[in-house]
Amino acid sequence: MAFLDRFRKNRPAAAAPAAAPALVVVDGLSGSYTLDPTHTRIGFSARHAMVTTVRGSFDEFEGSAVVDAANPGSSSAKVSINAASINTGQADRDGHLRSGDFLDVETFPELTFVATGAERADATSWIVTGDLTIKGVTHPVTVDFEYAGTATDPFGNLRVGFEGSTTINRKDWGLTWNAALETGGVLVSDKIKLELDVSAIATPTEA
Repeated sequence: MAFLDRFRKNRPAAAAPAAAPALVVVDGLSGSYTLDPTHTRIGFSARHAMVTTVRGSFDEFEGSAVVDAANPGSSSAKVSINAASINTGQADRDGHLRSGDFLDVETFPELTFVATGAERADATSWIVTGDLTIKGVTHPVTVDFEYAGTATDPFGNLRVGFEGSTTINRKDWGLTWNAALETGGVLVSDKIKLELDVSAIATPTEA
């Protein structure tokens, strides 16, 4: 027993467990991007006559973004939309939407969205806040985006994809026209769902 006591006294103390290495996040998402209008959809949907959904989109727009995956709050984005390019697939309806009853494209030819903040909810979900201007009226909106991934296309372009949506009340932007139905209710819903399918191309960095 004396021998065991001397062994315990002379034995070096066990080393403390090594600290876990710092987590290093490698994320290839960061960078500057330009919207690809041929593979991006800026769409919307609204209830018509209380019973059906009408969907449409804007065919002409441009936009850019700077994504900082490590510090999402430093990210930025801006999108400009040609109001007259609204398209629901029905000429008379599109003409009405371009008129003073709705977008008044002669007076307000452009809709814009400018991001004012962003955060990552998890590995694939982003929450982007920004100022949406329609018909000269600006209000903040929050858009929930889902990161769809990145890929290099056959032309060597690095692409990133996002899908997003949010719901707004058109009356907040002065789009108040409506018509009452004989059976009750109104022709066009106040709530409009915005639907975004984004494909953006990375801007090559200068050497």
